[in-house]
Amino acid sequence: MDRARPSTTRRRFLKGAALTAVPYALLPDTRAGAQPQAVDYPSAEWQAASSSNYTVSSRPAAYPVDYVIIHVTQETYADTLAIFQNPQKKVSAHYVVRSADGHVAQCVREANIAWHAGNWGYNTRSIGIEHEGWVDRPAYFTNALYEQSARLTAAICTKYGIPKDRAHILGHYEVPGTDHTDPGPNWDWTRYIRLVNFA
Repeated sequence: MDRARPSTTRRRFLKGAALTAVPYALLPDTRAGAQPQAVDYPSAEWQAASSSNYTVSSRPAAYPVDYVIIHVTQETYADTLAIFQNPQKKVSAHYVVRSADGHVAQCVREANIAWHAGNWGYNTRSIGIEHEGWVDRPAYFTNALYEQSARLTAAICTKYGIPKDRAHILGHYEVPGTDHTDPGPNWDWTRYIRLVNFA
């Protein structure tokens, strides 16, 4: 019997594996940095737009925030996020609200200027909220979408001192110079403003 090499016991193997793993256990988790920026709205998930699709700013110091502009995506939630992440598209909004459950994604920091209104002056002074759906398909305007969006809008209005009324919470179609019709005739403004004020 050759005893030149000692046999590897299970105990020796586990001891070696534990010693090998110790340095890695002391390192920070690389996934901890997966969300490089904290969201402005605590209930939102960070889904960054391409930096080619918005203007870096320091609002409200650089520009006052006076409006919330309501949009409808004319796309699915997932496709809207993909569009905002595509540097060729030159479009973004601060937030996107999903139809089925009202889940909110933040794509642009509120301090920055999202390219959503089609009017530079309004872009500089507003927060844009996109809602998953189509203007001619009211089934997309679910209770969850209205309720979660209203909570988001109420929080934005409170944060920036924006009155919670139709003079300051606008549809995209109300922005001067726009050719858009969203959120369209199926959007229930009376209900929405009521929800914003009771949020």
